[in-house]
Amino acid sequence: MKLRKLAYKDIPYMLEWMHDENITKYLKYDFSKTDEKSQKNFIDESYTKNNINFAIVDEETDEYLGSISLKNINYDDSNAEYAICLRNSCIGKNIAYEATYELLDFAFNKLNLNRVYLNVLSKNVRANKFYQKFGFIYEGEFKEAINIKGILEDLKWYRILKKEFDKGVLK
Repeated sequence: MKLRKLAYKDIPYMLEWMHDENITKYLKYDFSKTDEKSQKNFIDESYTKNNINFAIVDEETDEYLGSISLKNINYDDSNAEYAICLRNSCIGKNIAYEATYELLDFAFNKLNLNRVYLNVLSKNVRANKFYQKFGFIYEGEFKEAINIKGILEDLKWYRILKKEFDKGVLK
């Protein structure tokens, strides 16, 4: 597994997870109508000062496995929001763990950020377990904080600081 910039050749694989209800059911954005043109635009804008989106790819074949991002990068406050999404066929294969480690290493040691945070639906049990296993620190829950398909859902917030990453808080 390695991270690289997104490429147009990734679009069919990106659309695969975006059109998979098992993957998108916990996401705010409705990707069901996402098409090739919108993904080309996304890729063209996927690597900026404030938003960096990587493709997670197979190291040997360069096949797209998922996306991982640092969003809303704030250099003044030294933080960014983390996001990840994998194709269904890639879940449960340690890919998310390896990609997250690589992204955090990039965030803390290349961008010199101090804090990476994320939020996830409280009812997304699998994702919550992953973030805790990885070493993200639970900070709290916002009740009825986000509207997903007409239902106000609770969000759990997590963070990891550079000093925690450097100390090996990872399990």
